[in-house]
Amino acid sequence: MKKITAPDIIKMKQEGRKIPVLTAYSCPVAKILDACGIPMIIVGDSVGMAEAGHPTTLPVTMEEMIYHSSAVARGALNPLIVTDMPFGSYQTSITDARRNVARLVKEGGAQAVKVEGGRRTVETIKAISNMDVPVMGHIGLTPQSIHAFGGYKVQGKAKDHAEILLDDAKELENAGAFAIVLECVPAELAKRITESISIPTIGIGAGPACDGQVLVTNDMLGLDTGIRAPRFVQRYADLNGVISSAVAAYIKDVEDGEYPAKKHCY
Repeated sequence: MKKITAPDIIKMKQEGRKIPVLTAYSCPVAKILDACGIPMIIVGDSVGMAEAGHPTTLPVTMEEMIYHSSAVARGALNPLIVTDMPFGSYQTSITDARRNVARLVKEGGAQAVKVEGGRRTVETIKAISNMDVPVMGHIGLTPQSIHAFGGYKVQGKAKDHAEILLDDAKELENAGAFAIVLECVPAELAKRITESISIPTIGIGAGPACDGQVLVTNDMLGLDTGIRAPRFVQRYADLNGVISSAVAAYIKDVEDGEYPAKKHCY
């Protein structure tokens, strides 16, 4: 499998090929996704909720994103690695955004970055693009805006808000974004946006018309984080049950003296 780049992702839309995307936060998981042929991995700030137990993504730091991004980049050699810009890493100034993008690329192995927000991020996206770093937009439900939204709520249900999101997508494309995540927006609105722009849309809770789909890997594998999975999550495995069974068997073997056996000894 050849190395996937941002232009390859755009070409997939042009050719009418759907784009499967998953998150990853560790080298072993990244290796598995790579071996399965996933074309794009997002190292999401969702790591704060999926792995660290935070109730939101807001506490995640640049250092944490660099750590997880570098681990994923070492494990996945073929997919495009898109790393989230965490809260506070790009909102403060264009200078801060450019500096932090450079760190994610140099230290974190990122091959593209993702920023949340609509038209207010246009100048940031332009600045990042001018560094020759591909940048992905993210509109609809943007988790870093959770306090402003008053919770994790579907966005764009009202007609006027739907038009704002449609215009946002066009502005992000014009600013140089190579793709846009659409999160928790009505399926019909996602279809309108997808048909209105030439760059790929990656949906999460945005219906089937998007050019691609993304899920948090921990959610789709059934790794229990203690947080109720959103309606859009499809569970493809129950690793919580698999791991629990394995741990219970290990505990029993140790307690019964069955492990370690002679074959495990030197």
